[in-house]
Amino acid sequence: MGSFTPQCVVKLLVQMIEPYKGRVYDPCCGSGGMFVQSRRFAEEHNGRLGDVAIYSQESNHTTWRLAMMNLAIRGIDANLGGQNADSFHNDLHKDLRADFILANPPFNMSDWGGQRLKKDARWKFGIPPVNNANYAWIQHFIFHLAPNGVAGFVMANGSMSTNTASEGEIRKGIIEADVVDCMIALPGQLFYTTQIPVCLWFVARNKRNGKFSNRRGKTLFIDARKLGSLIDRVHRDLSDEEIDRIAGTYHAWQGEKEAGEYADVPGFCKSATIDRIKELGYVLTPGRYVGAAEVEDDGIPFEEKMSEMTATLSEQLTESGRLEQTIRANLAHLGFNMERTDE
Repeated sequence: MGSFTPQCVVKLLVQMIEPYKGRVYDPCCGSGGMFVQSRRFAEEHNGRLGDVAIYSQESNHTTWRLAMMNLAIRGIDANLGGQNADSFHNDLHKDLRADFILANPPFNMSDWGGQRLKKDARWKFGIPPVNNANYAWIQHFIFHLAPNGVAGFVMANGSMSTNTASEGEIRKGIIEADVVDCMIALPGQLFYTTQIPVCLWFVARNKRNGKFSNRRGKTLFIDARKLGSLIDRVHRDLSDEEIDRIAGTYHAWQGEKEAGEYADVPGFCKSATIDRIKELGYVLTPGRYVGAAEVEDDGIPFEEKMSEMTATLSEQLTESGRLEQTIRANLAHLGFNMERTDE
């Protein structure tokens, strides 16, 4: 089970991929929070609950039972596989090809039993290292996508740049297969259960998908690290406006008519080609692509600003000298000897 997913992150995932018609899958569903949120989204967007078929599984027995109850009391019909089971070693939905995958898998899982799965059909891009399941999850998601399917999932930041063991090679293969649609760097402190910085991956099987413009050979990078505000001393939250801004940027880039025209925004978003990603060593960290935010130009030439600043500094130094003299005089008046003793 992944760590509890903050509501704002679920909201963002759901708003990005709009899973309100078709098969929705979460192979590590925890207590089913993603589905409850998806339902809310479908209702808000006039989708009918009957248009969504939910599939999931959960390895922990207690959590699996909790998910069953959580969904049942909300009238959400879901296929949780009939028992608790580990998605890697007992895939209860082997033949499922989902239209949407929403997931928050456990980060950096070191005891996932990878040594027993070396020849697995899911490892199309390479065998994941036995001491970290991140790339096993990523490949599991891709394997379970329908031909036009889209997956949105939470991952530890390390997944975007690691070259440990086979991870760099697997990522290179995934990028060259042109399935990485969008990468989002999230602000820190969103999660209550982990301090590990996280990102969101969006993977699309077919970037020429129906309602959207052809975005083959391109990936959208969004750096949202500066967004969010503290709701207490240690936790941050994304506002609905910020979620709308991020999702709206993605939908505009995908060519959704209602989302308006897409444009790169320095410091926030950048549409990059596979060639550019290759140039940067197949690293998927948004900060490497979006550049720095533009400083607002006030129209004053640099030379003028510089001489103004120099004059101000000169004035301040003079004032500082005058103040020092006054302080010395006052202290001398009180009988303190302020002669310098430093050499």
